[in-house]
Amino acid sequence: MKKNIAIIMGGYSSEYKISLTSGNVVYETLDQSKYTAYRIHIFKDKWVYVDANNNEHPVDKNDFSISAQGKKITFDCVFNAIHGSPGEDGYMQGYFKLLNLPHTSCDMYQAGITYNKRDLLSILKPYGIKTAESFYLNLGDTVDADAIISKVGLPCFVKANKAGSSFGVSKVHKKEALQSAVDVAFKEDDEIIIESFLDGTEVSVGVISYKGEVIVLPITEIVSENDFFDYEAKYEGKSQEITPARLTKAQEAQVNKEAKKVYEVLKMKGFSRSEFIFKDGEPHLLEMNTIPGLTRESILPQQAAAANIPLADLFANAIEEALA
Repeated sequence: MKKNIAIIMGGYSSEYKISLTSGNVVYETLDQSKYTAYRIHIFKDKWVYVDANNNEHPVDKNDFSISAQGKKITFDCVFNAIHGSPGEDGYMQGYFKLLNLPHTSCDMYQAGITYNKRDLLSILKPYGIKTAESFYLNLGDTVDADAIISKVGLPCFVKANKAGSSFGVSKVHKKEALQSAVDVAFKEDDEIIIESFLDGTEVSVGVISYKGEVIVLPITEIVSENDFFDYEAKYEGKSQEITPARLTKAQEAQVNKEAKKVYEVLKMKGFSRSEFIFKDGEPHLLEMNTIPGLTRESILPQQAAAANIPLADLFANAIEEALA
């Protein structure tokens, strides 16, 4: 019997357009002989089922059900394709946990940790995971440029702490530019992380649970045409994404080991994509994404293709693992 799958997409963050694209790729790719897929748009002002004619039907938040064709429809599993809040930061995971509804993403606690860059790095440091030097600011704190630069140096990165990896990020080359970068980051979040610049090869490492086993996908090397891997570089073609990455066997083995260790230490489930930069030959963790882009051009699907895992299999496996 076919399973009813709700594909949640959209969200409350600046990444909602990318999420809609990811969700629609999942919708178009899922095997229709096994699954009946429903597009569910999650926005601050509405949760709606969008049918094949783009008509909207409200979602009953009491049990996450919909009404269509005159009948009530409930779901066997939720495919989470929301980048940013509330799909990547633990809110939807907690809601589905209360409803006892299986979903394809990690659990609530893991989502909360990984979405908070400061907490993620703090938890992993005792496990020997190397990271950049960092300085933290909360909204309302005094911005002491000299103290910040003395800790992290120049150039440095100013990032919104809980806003994904595409918005609220600036690379600062001069002390005079620090305050404006802080202002940009505070538009996205009330917490900031300022990190030292790591000059080295940047790689993206997909780690997933596939057929009951944690596997590391072929690594992608990021070569940005811009000053760093920003929104333009990531989503508008201003970068080269080379899979497999041009690493030595030793580098590849080392970053594979670190990425898998991070996944297992955090007791992750489902998809993950971790970003590392090699400094002095050692991989340093920047962040982890637990709802990575799922468009055909996105990094994780590229890596799956390099591992001979078709998109339909990648998505179906996520559903079957969640149901199991």
